Amino acid sequence: MFSTLAFVGLISAVSAHGTVSAIVADGIFYEGYNPSYQYITPAPVTVGWKIPTDLGNTFIPPDSYTSSDIICHLAATNAQAAAPVKAGGKVELQWTPWPTSHKGPVIDYLANCNGPCETVDKTTLEWFKIDGVGLLNPTSMTDGYWATDVLIANNNSWTVEIPPSIAPGNYVLRHEIIALHSAGSADGAQNYPQCVNLAISGTGTANPAGVLATTFYTPTEPSILFNLYGTLSNYTVPGPALYSAAVSITQTLPAAPTASASGVYTQS
Repeated sequence: MFSTLAFVGLISAVSAHGTVSAIVADGIFYEGYNPSYQYITPAPVTVGWKIPTDLGNTFIPPDSYTSSDIICHLAATNAQAAAPVKAGGKVELQWTPWPTSHKGPVIDYLANCNGPCETVDKTTLEWFKIDGVGLLNPTSMTDGYWATDVLIANNNSWTVEIPPSIAPGNYVLRHEIIALHSAGSADGAQNYPQCVNLAISGTGTANPAGVLATTFYTPTEPSILFNLYGTLSNYTVPGPALYSAAVSITQTLPAAPTASASGVYTQS
């Protein structure tokens, strides 16, 4: 007899990449959403927005940039919990294993819910960019050294700092990878947006202006219709301009392992 748990395990095995499985906000761990949770009763309550139709860990293509799917992924619905974090604090986003071939930028946005994020209409959220990293070195690796290479080296995780200046409130963090391995052809870029609810505290007063996610990108702009396998020199991270008070941080990579004379590996 094929049990529900076995079915959930099968889904997890088939779906090898493409979602934020967890976050760590101000040092505290919170579960993200996994599409297999729809088969669990009661379903876990997570800080990650629910995307039960994303069973194949798929992407949003450029021809859907004006669709609500670009906001927080396929038919996303509101998370029913929020992770507390201080303005100036850090949020680490932990991905399921990311393929080395899926090179591209990593981008983060915030939107103030102006009330409970559990019930906000996602189509009204106005986003401002707080982080955006693209091509870091065009020649140090095959097809360039990208933000995704840093993410993979950091155990499939990415850390973003919440700007200290923003006013406290309930926000959605929209975290996104754009994979460019097929972007040399029309409609070939692959957007993987993921959303989590944050309850941000602090003494800041800034309420940055934002824009609707359905206006972020156009299918033919140079950073979306992009040949990853050509001669790389520079790359402009797509989307609106970075918030003026955004904080750029260096991702903390794990130390390289070294072997002792006995053959036992240690971490320096």
